[in-house]
Amino acid sequence: MTRRIGISLGDITGIGPEVTLKALAAEAGTDDSRYLLIGDEARLRALNERLGLKLPLETCRESHAGGSFLVHNPLPEPLPSSLAQASPVAARAALAWLTDGAQRCLRRELDALVTAPLNKEAVLRTQEKFIGQTEYLSQLAGTERTAMMLLGEDDRGRALRVALATTHIPLRDVADQLSQSKIELVIELAAGACRELGLARTRVAVCGLNPHAGEGGQLGAEDQRIILPAVQAAQRRGFDVVGPLAADTLFYRAYRGEYDAVVAMYHDQGLAPLKMIGFETGVNWTLGLPFVRTSPDHGTAYDIAGQDKADPSSMRAAIRLARQLARG
Repeated sequence: MTRRIGISLGDITGIGPEVTLKALAAEAGTDDSRYLLIGDEARLRALNERLGLKLPLETCRESHAGGSFLVHNPLPEPLPSSLAQASPVAARAALAWLTDGAQRCLRRELDALVTAPLNKEAVLRTQEKFIGQTEYLSQLAGTERTAMMLLGEDDRGRALRVALATTHIPLRDVADQLSQSKIELVIELAAGACRELGLARTRVAVCGLNPHAGEGGQLGAEDQRIILPAVQAAQRRGFDVVGPLAADTLFYRAYRGEYDAVVAMYHDQGLAPLKMIGFETGVNWTLGLPFVRTSPDHGTAYDIAGQDKADPSSMRAAIRLARQLARG
């Protein structure tokens, strides 16, 4: 069955369009998926020509059923030919493209959505209330039962899969934002992700918040008061889960294959080890949405945007994961 994969192009002044086209050129012919690129068509065609990729881009029309690489811009007018990096115009366009892709998924017009990076600071300057794409998509879908999972592997195929109990919040707020119900939900979603990936096991390990998982309450009460009850509740529900465990050794054990997924308490606790082993191939997967959503695990990279040297490996991995999950 042909899968329909949408790709929102993100901030047009970043590397999103470049890594998208490069990734699609590398993936062309590997299966029969059809792609809808949601963004500015004129800029995309110019970039396709400049990069010499020769992707057969076609304008998407509602009555048009052919083509593997369709382009659609939901905005009434094309973007200006010249835009400064982090431009509010580019930020508003990125949100419009993201919204269009999500709505198409919710209408079942697409089987999955891959989202190129946008710039949070640029979006906030447009006066939009915005935490991140994960939270934005959760709101559009009308659900709060979501979590961010990051996946990456090294050059020998050894993988880490990390789900986050909190995402883009200041470190000083993490302890206040943790709750037993939230951690239990992320354990549930992480185990479900292992099943969706077709893994033989769904063994989940949960990080402690404090050093040495709190040393029995000597280094903070959160591990015993919040995290441990969440793990025990998940165990009673039949989940194969352990914790809280000291994060400084847990990731080593997960990397060696003892656990299939890790639940981390905050952003950098989970992403630092993951990016250490899979910086080029990391993928962000939003768990709990009513549709498949993946994205590359990098930002807009303004420092190299427009220089045609961006590495598409992470975007390629995000596209591959979206296809795999859409088939499932």
